[in-house]
Amino acid sequence: MRLFASSVLLAPIVAATLVAQGPSAADPGARLHMLFDREWEWELQQSPLTASSLSDKRWNDRWDDMSLAALDMRQEHRKKVLDEVTAIPRAQLSVADQVNYDVFRYQYRMSVEGYQYHYQLIRTDVYGGVQNTEQVIDTLSFTSVKDYEDWLARLAGFPAYIDQNIELMREGMRTNVLLPKSIVNRVKQQLDRMVDGKPEDSGFYRPFRRFAAAIPAADQARLSAGGLERVRANVIPAFARLRDFIAKDYLPACYDQAGWWQTSSGLAGYAYLARLYTTTDLTPQQIHEIGLKEVARIKAAMEQAKAEAGFTGTLPEFFTYLRTDPRFYFKTPEDLLDGYRAVAKRIDPELVKVIGTPPRLPYGVTPIPDAVAPNVTTAYANAGAPDGSRPAYFFVNLYKPETRPKWEMLTLALHEAEPGHCLQQSIAQERTDMPAFRRNAGFTAYVEGWALYSESLGEDMGLYKGDPYSRFGQLTYQMWRAVRLVIDTGMHAMHWDRQRALTYFMENAAKTELDVTNETDRYIGWPGQALAYKIGELKIKELRARAEQKLGSRFDLRKFNDVILQMGAVPLEVLEQQVDGWIAGQAR
Repeated sequence: MRLFASSVLLAPIVAATLVAQGPSAADPGARLHMLFDREWEWELQQSPLTASSLSDKRWNDRWDDMSLAALDMRQEHRKKVLDEVTAIPRAQLSVADQVNYDVFRYQYRMSVEGYQYHYQLIRTDVYGGVQNTEQVIDTLSFTSVKDYEDWLARLAGFPAYIDQNIELMREGMRTNVLLPKSIVNRVKQQLDRMVDGKPEDSGFYRPFRRFAAAIPAADQARLSAGGLERVRANVIPAFARLRDFIAKDYLPACYDQAGWWQTSSGLAGYAYLARLYTTTDLTPQQIHEIGLKEVARIKAAMEQAKAEAGFTGTLPEFFTYLRTDPRFYFKTPEDLLDGYRAVAKRIDPELVKVIGTPPRLPYGVTPIPDAVAPNVTTAYANAGAPDGSRPAYFFVNLYKPETRPKWEMLTLALHEAEPGHCLQQSIAQERTDMPAFRRNAGFTAYVEGWALYSESLGEDMGLYKGDPYSRFGQLTYQMWRAVRLVIDTGMHAMHWDRQRALTYFMENAAKTELDVTNETDRYIGWPGQALAYKIGELKIKELRARAEQKLGSRFDLRKFNDVILQMGAVPLEVLEQQVDGWIAGQAR
């Protein structure tokens, strides 16, 4: 799920100056952890949405301040924090704190650099953005009267939040940081449905449709009526203003073609986004070349899998067969949901083959809300609450089950649920010996790289054995991520148009046309993010091959995977350093 919070890095507005208070303040490690604690607290204050997602309810009655003044003040603060952490002598820190130092400094350095490219002025896209803010409900718990009253307060403040986002989009018009018309037209269609719908059908009214048993009946009636009125008087008119602004002002100013190269930050801005999401120094051209090589490699493996399935036609004909034969599809959303839950239960007992230390927090399989399902990807994961009050969730898209093939379900569950996102995020949250910013870090190359690598762990668990179609599903998902490298860089750096990207995608992957269209539009509106998956996976596989080669018969897959997971999300350079250290230790 993608919600637009304050910025690439959530950071405070004002820094308190560290004052020496005896020996502990003079100690570099103590200074570092004082900085970590102070900044984490301020980051939560500056992004109530982030705090809410972590079950910190202190600011559940408000939205993030998205005014230009607030964003500018946060940027100035980040510069000061970056200077402050750089002044701490890294060589005098413990080995563990050197890692903490490197990760923290990397976050702030990238955030400070990125502000000049104005990506913070992009406030929407088809997949995420301000029009899909109702998804925040999926991270909240409603167990007390105050929980509902906080949501009522948020609904009351929603018009101001929307107005701030509109002002940022106006600034994007002024500075030439916009989206293509193809994306914004789809956003307008989403807003049309929200504005024309009934208040009681709004996703923002969801919490009032079912109350916890502990809520008295009188309060239920009062809160439900209040929620309905806030949606009618606050939410829908705010979306109407956003829709009208987009239709009259924003859309006419948007680009006719796809590609970040058209913005004022141009290719330099896209190169930054590529570095941000991959946590590498790879250039768009280098990433494009890696993608082309991966597409060729995976296509050869697809030919072999096609033969194993006994299909004698061409690969494009096999794609058509997989996309169209009714045997590969459930007939109803209910059957599709049951199918995903059955797949998850099949995976769970096999995890002991690849994971040595699983998390304590459970996960569930649940549908993506109907209001957003038509325009989002096939599935996504939400982390559970760090305090254990909410499990992790694997959200599955039940819209048009005739477009959701059975042969992709195993691979998708491995990626999103376990051993992918749900497991990885829960393990990181349970590392209470690490600073909070480490437990909740979200470096995309690590997070998505691990999830993509998890798809291949299905081989180690024996889950693809005897099932050539699920095996082909795995290759399709591998190809999907390889294609991303080609078309994301193609559109944003090499002037590819949208149709060329769609055609390339359809020619090389068996995914359905609906998925291909939604995914391609996601890459257009979220430049660079899609590069992280394959780059991260390739690095983890490279490190695994290195460990297997150096350790030979002493290599233990569960221990290797635990080393990756217990680190939490880190830049790939830090990951490589830590794994190399583990390999050296195991070799001794």
